[in-house]
This record gives sequence, structure tokens and C-alpha cells, in this order.
Amino acid sequence: MVDRIGGSLAAGELRAGDVLRLEDVQERYAVSRTVAREAVRVLESKRVVTSRPRIGVTVRPMSAWNLYDPQVIRWRLASPGRAAQLRELAELRAAVEPAAAALAAGLAGQGVRQELIAHAQALTSAARDGDSEGLVAADAAFHRVLLAASGNGMFAQLAEVTEELLKARRDLLLLPERLDTAAVRRHLDVAEAVAAGRRAEAAEAVRSIVESARDEVERLLDGDATLA
Repeated sequence: MVDRIGGSLAAGELRAGDVLRLEDVQERYAVSRTVAREAVRVLESKRVVTSRPRIGVTVRPMSAWNLYDPQVIRWRLASPGRAAQLRELAELRAAVEPAAAALAAGLAGQGVRQELIAHAQALTSAARDGDSEGLVAADAAFHRVLLAASGNGMFAQLAEVTEELLKARRDLLLLPERLDTAAVRRHLDVAEAVAAGRRAEAAEAVRSIVESARDEVERLLDGDATLA
């Protein structure tokens, strides 16, 4: 129910400033009053609507939404505005992950270093075998560990955002037919730089990864009118 309403909001079928009564929600989505009320409560927690007695349920502008919420990200990726969401996610990664890598190189213990190397090796194997599912899983795990290893709790919570982007590239067919093995190998460069405590080198290797991924998404978006 929440996904159905959220999808309508992200698609612009319900616009900022639109006001619905709870009865409208029940009728529009053919649900009970209890379900409608609970769905509105969840949507309020994501800041996409406000609900006031004698006024109703008011749709908030997208700028007020919790845009870091993985469910909100999925709504936007399923909407006609998916290209803008993909670009925003790619730009966020490019801004944050190099800094996270530099911090991780100064803080990471042996256990974290071993995890990064293991995920980088799994990523390399998946790329070699043409296994896109395995590649996305290993890539998401690698960046989750890296962000957490930064010691910055706010960076760590961006791991879910990164994972949604990686899944979206797979689901929207925005992975190249032939995977870039050089880009994949750079994950090993990151792991080795972090393990050696080389902060600048770790940051530069991550920057190369995320900027390459961003450029590739842009090329694929430019070539697919259905995603523009």
C-alpha cells in the first residue's frame, strides 16, 4: 500500500499541495480505513505527506522528502524521473566515497582490511565470469565495509543508498554488456591502499571507480530515450 501511494507520488500522479481525505485514500486504493491510516503514518515518517485533522493528507514537495530513504529511492527509480535520481546518486557517491576511503586508510584494522580484499576478489571473480548478480552483491558489500570503516556514522548509513544505485544499474540494464575489468581491479587497489594506510592513494582509487561508474551511466542514459 505504501509502495503504491509512494509510486504515485514519485510519478507525479499526486502533486505537491494536493490534499486527500482519508476516505479518498481508501477509495482510490480500495483499502480499509485502518490500512489507509497506517499507510499515511508511514508516508509521514518519510516526510512525503503531512496529515492534519479537518484538513486531510497533504502531499509535500519532493525537496521536503527524506531522499536518503531506500524506499523513496526505489520509488524515484521506478518513476519517469529515474534519470535524475540515478545522476543524483552517482554525484553523491563521487562526493562522499573518496573521503570515506581516506578516513578508512587511517583507521581500518586488520579485520576490515581482510574483508575489503575478500570482497574485491569476489568482485573480480564475478566480473571474469560475467556474473552480474554476484558482481552487484560483491560491489555492495565492498562499499558497505569501506563506508563503515571510515569511522563516520553518517558516511556508514549511505551504504544503503549506494546499494540501491548498484541494484538499479543492474535492474535498469545500466551495466555494460562487457564488464570493465580494469575498473573492477581498482577495487583491489583500494583494498591494498587501505590496508597499507595510504590515504591519498585510497581516495584517488575510489574516485576513479565512482567517476568511471558515473560516466558510464551517463553514456548509457544518453543512448536510451526511455530512461532520459
